[in-house]
Amino acid sequence: MGFSSLAVAAELPLLCSLVNTKRESFLCQRRNHGHVSYYKKPIFCNIKSNITATATGSNNTATTSSPSSSSCGGKVLEIREIDERCRKWMWKGQFSINYFVSCNSDSQSSPGPPLLLVHGFGASIPHWRRNIDTLAKNYTVYAVDLLGFGASDKPEGFSYTMEEWAQLILDFLDEVIQKPTVLIGNSVGSLACVIAASESSHALVRGLVLLNCAGGMNNKAIVDDWRIKLFLPLLWLIDFLLKQRAIASLIFERVKERDTLRNILLSVYGNKESVDEDLVEIIRGPACDEGALDAFVSIVTGPPGPNPVTLMPGLSIPILVLWGDQDPFTPIDGPVGKYFSSLPSQLSNVSLCMLEGVGHCPHDDKPDLVHDNLLPWLASLAAS
Repeated sequence: MGFSSLAVAAELPLLCSLVNTKRESFLCQRRNHGHVSYYKKPIFCNIKSNITATATGSNNTATTSSPSSSSCGGKVLEIREIDERCRKWMWKGQFSINYFVSCNSDSQSSPGPPLLLVHGFGASIPHWRRNIDTLAKNYTVYAVDLLGFGASDKPEGFSYTMEEWAQLILDFLDEVIQKPTVLIGNSVGSLACVIAASESSHALVRGLVLLNCAGGMNNKAIVDDWRIKLFLPLLWLIDFLLKQRAIASLIFERVKERDTLRNILLSVYGNKESVDEDLVEIIRGPACDEGALDAFVSIVTGPPGPNPVTLMPGLSIPILVLWGDQDPFTPIDGPVGKYFSSLPSQLSNVSLCMLEGVGHCPHDDKPDLVHDNLLPWLASLAAS
C-alpha cells in the first residue's frame, strides 16, 4: 500500500504488517546475455556497460566490480541548517516553491551534471539530509519541495496530480537549473521524475535514479496485486470517509500524531535506527501547515496518474533503479517491483540494484548502501 493509504489505514488499524510477505533476499541484478544473476554481496549492477551502451549503441556487458566499503564520508545535515539555506521560486507566477541548492568549489568545476532530488509522499527536502553533503562533494545538488509538501505552498482546493508535479519539475529545470540534470526521486517522487523525463523535449533530463518507484499517486493504479485486491473495500471506504470533511480532519489529526507516524515509519524502514525524532518531525511538521489536509485528501482520493509500465520503454536516457527488498509499499514481488526487476533484461539503458535489508526509502534507510551504488553510476555517467 502507498504511504497515504497506509497512514489512514493505521487508524483502522495499521495494516503494514499484513502486506509484508516472505521474499527472496537478494542484493543486485545484472544483465548477462539476457539472463539474470543474483548476488548476496554488494556489487555494481552492470552500471558502466549500460551507460556506455546508451551512448554508443553497444550491447556488450562489462564485468561487475565491488564497491568501496566507505563511500559516504558526508555529514548528516541538521533540519535547521537545511531550512535556513532554502530558497523560494515562484512557479507559474502564483505558487511559492521551496528549494535547496548545495555545491562546493570541487562540484562547481566538476564535469558531472547537476542533480535534482525529489522526495516522496509526506516527505520534503530534509528527507535527503543523509545524502546532500555526500553528493555535493562532486556535484551541484538541488532539492525541491513539491507543491503540497514541505515548505512549498499548499493551495486550498488544488487538485493534485502526478502530471502537475512532473510539470513543476520540468519548469524548475528550465527556469532554475538551466542545465541537463540527473533526476533522483523516491516513491511518487520517482514516478514524477519518470513522467517529467518522458515529457521533456529540450534534453533537460540527463539521467534518472529511481528509488523504489511508485506505480501511481495512490493505489488505484495497482489493480493486479492480490494485496491491493484484498484491501480494495478498505481503500474505497477510505476514499468515502476522506470526502467527509469532518471525518477527514479527525483521521488526519490522528495520522499526524508522533506515535502514529513513528509506527508507520518503523514499518517501512529496514534499518529501525534511522527512524529518529528528526525523521518524525520531517513528516509531521509540514502536516501541521494550513492546506496540508486538503493536499492529503486530494492525493489519496485523486487519480493515480500515468503508469510507469507504459512510460519506461520510451526512455533512452541512462537509468539506475535502486530497490529496497523489504519495502511493504511497492514490494519486489508485487506487480510494480516485478516490472522494474525485469527491465535490465529488456532495456540496455537500465541498471537495477536490489538493496538487502532496506525498506521504502533507501536513501534515508541505509544511505551508505545507496551511495555505494549511486556514486560510481554518476561517475560513469559524467565520463560518458
